[in-house]
Amino acid sequence: MDFTPTQEQAAARELAARVFGDLATHERLKAAGTGTDPELWKALCAAGLPEAVEATGLLGLVLLAEEQGRVTAQVPFTASCVYGLLAVARHGTDEQRARLLPGLRDGTTVVAGALDDPGRIRSERDGEGGSDGEGGWGRLTGTVDRVPWLRDATHVLVPDRHDTLWLVPLGGAGPEEPRPGGAGPGVTVTPVELTAPWAAGRLVLDGARGERIGGGQRGAGGEADGAAACASVRASARIAFAGLQAGVCAGSLARAVTHTSGREQFGRPLATRQAVQLRAADAYMDIEAIRVTAYEAAWRHDRALPAEEHALTAAWWASEAGKRVVHAGQHLHGGMGADLGHPVHRHFLWGRQLDAHLGCGTEVLAALGDLLARGGGS
Repeated sequence: MDFTPTQEQAAARELAARVFGDLATHERLKAAGTGTDPELWKALCAAGLPEAVEATGLLGLVLLAEEQGRVTAQVPFTASCVYGLLAVARHGTDEQRARLLPGLRDGTTVVAGALDDPGRIRSERDGEGGSDGEGGWGRLTGTVDRVPWLRDATHVLVPDRHDTLWLVPLGGAGPEEPRPGGAGPGVTVTPVELTAPWAAGRLVLDGARGERIGGGQRGAGGEADGAAACASVRASARIAFAGLQAGVCAGSLARAVTHTSGREQFGRPLATRQAVQLRAADAYMDIEAIRVTAYEAAWRHDRALPAEEHALTAAWWASEAGKRVVHAGQHLHGGMGADLGHPVHRHFLWGRQLDAHLGCGTEVLAALGDLLARGGGS
């Protein structure tokens, strides 16, 4: 395995670092509140970064997600790329790719994902529009209580009880026109507050039309194919959000290093204290563990190698180690770390939200144990 970025991946990461660094400032983040910064979203799309993800794969997305997390940039970049662009590119039909990918590349189509709360959605076949073979349409009913970035999305990707993926149109114009209330026919979106300010919403579907992604006909291999696509997208999301957590933690530690290097106590910088150095060193090692497990999982996924076990491993490190790192970053700021308006507090909130979103450590370990017990490990 070689995790050295290709020239294309390195160039995309450098560009992302520049755009995020220039525009995701503390002042703009405060002004965004729980919504997306539309100007930052436009700049990312104008720079071609969502389109770059299609060319550089999941490992490329992990690298770009790190840059988003490093500054806690308030845009649905990682979510839309993994639940929308990569999901459609890998599992959509030729017709779906031709129709949906242009909007996902230029940012006019934004997809949120509700894959972390399975079994809530019922589906029925809909004969209107589209065949019952490749792709196809259905009527969806059910509720998902918390969907990150839902209020900024034009579509939401949901699995039904058979693990078939459905793309449900929400209406609206994405981050440029967030919706505080209702959406398309049969769809209701209401705001929900999360630990991190991710423009989340509660999704209620009541006979809403959805388009099947990677399903095929049930009873003729469709359920197996659909379940495989769902498992693949779920694993991709775990890996991508682990990369996002690596960036969140790296940004938190960088702020702590800057603070302890400049803050003096008894005539010496705090960074010269052994206890501070050890705490920062432990945090650094945790970040590297998150990063390398995410890289390995993404590398395997891009090469169509078994990666579910590795995705769960990356998710466990991102959840458990990420929690430790953002707590350390806040503690190393001393009393300033308790200031809710301090930039390091955003890293703390994002880190804890990603911990919850990926599943707490025991939940992830239970899923990993079930996978190994079924012989699904590699």
